[in-house]
Amino acid sequence: MIQRTVLLKFSEETTQEQLQEVIKRFKALEEVLTGIIEIQAGLNLAEKSKEYQVILMVRFEDQAALDAYTVNEDHQAVAAFIRESGRLDSIGVDIEI
Repeated sequence: MIQRTVLLKFSEETTQEQLQEVIKRFKALEEVLTGIIEIQAGLNLAEKSKEYQVILMVRFEDQAALDAYTVNEDHQAVAAFIRESGRLDSIGVDIEI
């Protein structure tokens, strides 16, 4: 199993409504993609690294599922919305669990 975790930093102009919509759209991917075991998303509650407002986490069955997710058009549409919502930076990591 592979877990991908992404921290997203948005501009000061990005609204709370936009952040919530990012979370909603990301979670909805669980309904349309195969090979996903679990999706979690939410606002960062930690004081440390608080400039990263949204945390996304997805667990995949295997590397093939992660590879399919990366190029999937539904995932690409969510990624485009994230950019349009004012994403300034992101940190992504994958681990095998």
